[in-house]
Amino acid sequence: MNSISRSVIEVDNLTKYYGELRAVDHISFKVEEGKIFGFLGPNGAGKTTTVRMLTGVIKPDEGTARIMGYDILKEPIKAKEVMGIVPEASNAYVDLSAWSNLMLMGELYGIPKKERERKAEELLQKFGLQERKNEKVKNFSRGMKQRLLICMALINSPQILFLDEPTTALDVQSARIIRDMLLDLNRGGATIFLTTHNMEEANLLCDEVAIINQGKIAAIDSPERLRTKIGRLNAVEVSFTSSPNMEKLAEIPSVREVKKIGNKVRLYTSSPGQVITHLADYTKENNVQIITLQTLAPTLEDIFIMLIEARK
Repeated sequence: MNSISRSVIEVDNLTKYYGELRAVDHISFKVEEGKIFGFLGPNGAGKTTTVRMLTGVIKPDEGTARIMGYDILKEPIKAKEVMGIVPEASNAYVDLSAWSNLMLMGELYGIPKKERERKAEELLQKFGLQERKNEKVKNFSRGMKQRLLICMALINSPQILFLDEPTTALDVQSARIIRDMLLDLNRGGATIFLTTHNMEEANLLCDEVAIINQGKIAAIDSPERLRTKIGRLNAVEVSFTSSPNMEKLAEIPSVREVKKIGNKVRLYTSSPGQVITHLADYTKENNVQIITLQTLAPTLEDIFIMLIEARK
């Protein structure tokens, strides 16, 4: 029997002005329970402003947002009780220990002492911070601080976790640790709302993505369906036994663009099969052979750039 999905975040016509600037422009979307929802966009696109409205930090000028059915304006306390927040800027007290930060956060949520101590021990162990729990946070690496922030956001066992650019400026290993932890949390049932401008991260983590630019949503869908929809970004990548004639390759019917990528040539097209047929003719006419040949679906980054450029 199929389980019935329900929306745990519902956004309708959400809008925010800063003076004359419309930072978020009448956006609407839903996030289903148990999903990782990616909110993608370049810097200044409106990602952080949206998260701050959804989490009750700032008030929208128009529209509504419901978290687990609670209106963030009319029932902010109930909405905040079901969410955990990892903000873009650290909210940990660097002169306190990791343990003290967790105790303080648990106390703010009204969690009884024994329960918050039990939860803190569990989180510190899970996130690899147990041995450093009594050390001041100012001595932590950036990756350790980010793990602590996630622990702090989870102290109240939230149903929804909001993360604003959680891996920005982290080294590769730390970013991978954070991503693995998020996937583990999601497998445990948590719904995750993730803002990022990292296309690879969104591709690895997200069930669904919304692409925002200049305050407006350009597209919402799963990464796979977005790639399928933007068929004109398909490509054929080929390498030859000798240097190719780029001008002749660009003249192949249905080829939109030709790029040299190292020792390979990438031909962008909406008709890969037709291009491959013409490549066979090209090899005969120019007395060369094909060494490698593959078709490529558009990447999430290709789609992102195309949609952003279309908005300019």
